[in-house]
Amino acid sequence: MTTLICDCNQTMPLDPRSLGAALNETLTLHSTLCRREAGAFLKAIQSGDDVVVACTQEKRLFTELAEQTTGAERGAAYAPIRFVNIRETGGWSRDAAQASPKIAALLAAAHLPEPEPVATVTYKSAGRLLIIGELGAAERAAELLADELDITLFTQGAGDLGAAQERRYPVLGGQIQSLTGWLGAFELKWLRNNPIDLDLCTRCNACLVACPEAAIGLDYQIDLDLCQSHRSCVTVCKVAGAIDFSREPETSSETFDLVLDLRATPAFTQHALPQGYLRWDGRDLKPLMKLRALVGEFEKPKFFVYKQKLCAHSRNEKTGCHACIDVCSASAISSDRSRQQIKVNPNLCVGCGTCTTVCPTGALTYAYPRASDQGVKFKTLLGTYARSGGKNAALLLHSQEGGARLLGDLGRLAQLERATQDGTHGVPARVLPIALWHTSSLGLEVWLTAIAYGASQVWVLMTEEEAPQYHEAIRSQMAVAQAILTGLGYQGEHFRVLHARDARDLAAFDGDLQAVPAQCVSRSAGFAVQADKRATLELALDHLIAHAPVKTERIALPASGSPLGALKLDKDACTLCLSCINACPASALQDNQESPQLKFIEKNCVQCGLCVTTCPEKALSLVPQLNLLPQRKEAVVINEMKPYACVRCSKPFGTLKAIEAMLGKLSGHSMFQGTALERLKMCSDCRVIDIYSAQNETKITDL
Repeated sequence: MTTLICDCNQTMPLDPRSLGAALNETLTLHSTLCRREAGAFLKAIQSGDDVVVACTQEKRLFTELAEQTTGAERGAAYAPIRFVNIRETGGWSRDAAQASPKIAALLAAAHLPEPEPVATVTYKSAGRLLIIGELGAAERAAELLADELDITLFTQGAGDLGAAQERRYPVLGGQIQSLTGWLGAFELKWLRNNPIDLDLCTRCNACLVACPEAAIGLDYQIDLDLCQSHRSCVTVCKVAGAIDFSREPETSSETFDLVLDLRATPAFTQHALPQGYLRWDGRDLKPLMKLRALVGEFEKPKFFVYKQKLCAHSRNEKTGCHACIDVCSASAISSDRSRQQIKVNPNLCVGCGTCTTVCPTGALTYAYPRASDQGVKFKTLLGTYARSGGKNAALLLHSQEGGARLLGDLGRLAQLERATQDGTHGVPARVLPIALWHTSSLGLEVWLTAIAYGASQVWVLMTEEEAPQYHEAIRSQMAVAQAILTGLGYQGEHFRVLHARDARDLAAFDGDLQAVPAQCVSRSAGFAVQADKRATLELALDHLIAHAPVKTERIALPASGSPLGALKLDKDACTLCLSCINACPASALQDNQESPQLKFIEKNCVQCGLCVTTCPEKALSLVPQLNLLPQRKEAVVINEMKPYACVRCSKPFGTLKAIEAMLGKLSGHSMFQGTALERLKMCSDCRVIDIYSAQNETKITDL
């Protein structure tokens, strides 16, 4: 691996010797790597090693130089190049002189190998575009796209312009019933309920002239609310035969690859729209440019892995956890209670990962990059930072687009105002920015791991890219994580959501980044982030508890979003029917084969609530907490009863309380009187024997 660092016009205080020591590499500080010293870059990429370039401003130029030098445009390959922003994220700030440990950490993280590839989702689009809107506006949009796409229009009225006289595109009309699907697989269903058949209409305008109520518009559809049934239009349309008031409404459907929606009320209302579905306000041309590029075959990572056995959504058609369904902004997750699971549509999934963040069991995990890959990055960043002399590191998780753009704006503003005493500070030397595909793709088990690795704080920068429910989900998870650290005695605020829209919020954002450090662990952890979410959480908790400033027994946690907790049992109501055991997806509830007992392992409980909804006596309730006693990992008996002995053979077959409750409920029933009630006190074998040996009962064969 070769690292190239450049400081144009000496605007950053860089020390190549200390940076090289941290990276175990001899570094040369360049000043015009993209211009006069470009030869050093060309020599590096021709060496065959991977290359890290500490400059993102000239990324396009460096890529073009690599292609021209190696003949990449003719199919030849060149060494992979990774670009790291050390300027706006640290070199351009008021404490840039202390930013060397951070810059070393960012460069070290860039040296890590790329995540392993995952399964992909494929879309195929032939460019069949449906435009929905007023006909005049739809035709205007079609004019801008017709050279690339095969267009069909669905009229929603004539609009101010009305249809052009020349019919250049197929036009559909009627009442839209549904529009579903995604790129390459949209399905439109509509009701053809207008008397005018748009396929037969020749746009001769005779019907418009003949109609006395002006009920026919330039979209060549009849407004039935205005029509007074004069039928003058039918008379003048005899030759074409396009108007027929006796035609029965007919349901039709058709498939499209792309949809452009011009209506004020869209077909899809979720925050993350299906790929291939775009809206247009008639002014901004970006949606039209995107549509032109959506022809061909496309791939994206399958961002999630689902393990049904771990899912706490449903048991026996009872619903427990539904956090992933509630939080999904793409409407990609739905319930399938009949199969005791959820369904995730990979074509609708946009890879935000919030479902994996709120999943208490790890049934849904983020696949690209995996949590283990993120854990390696966190450990590398924090380890390099600490070895280079850095203290009180704060991890700033941000998106690759909006978040990165805000950090760039902040760094640039700090550089411009560096001569001003009260100007913008910029990204502090202790703040380590980490770009994510989506800011809500990591949850409390990884955040707590970062604290265990030595971080002082974990901040999540959210912009207007994120859906509103993501803000609430992240805050809820952070409240749980903070409650754990506060209960263990770690002082300060360790987790926080930072919100900034654009340049309007830069001043507030700059102030937020100056927050005082929170208390760190006395010794950094060495464990690795596991593929299993609960395993990672337990490793982080064990380390944080072992080095906790305060020793306690229990920590109360917020009720919303807690994946940890206990159960409260009403022993007076419980009959020990054990239905809760069959409902528990995490094996937190167990029985005893030798005697009537109900055992509970608090470590396994995910607070899904399936046992609560399943219990017929409503004897269970959730208690969100973190138990720090050793019994948390052991099977503890929370209820036990005397067995009920069969009145005939004395064999135990149930609990005393359960049988007595059943006798009390059925004693007044006409089917359970006399000997029939007595049989309820027998085991299953004796019950059968008693039925066949009874001599005083009337048999159906005797009637």
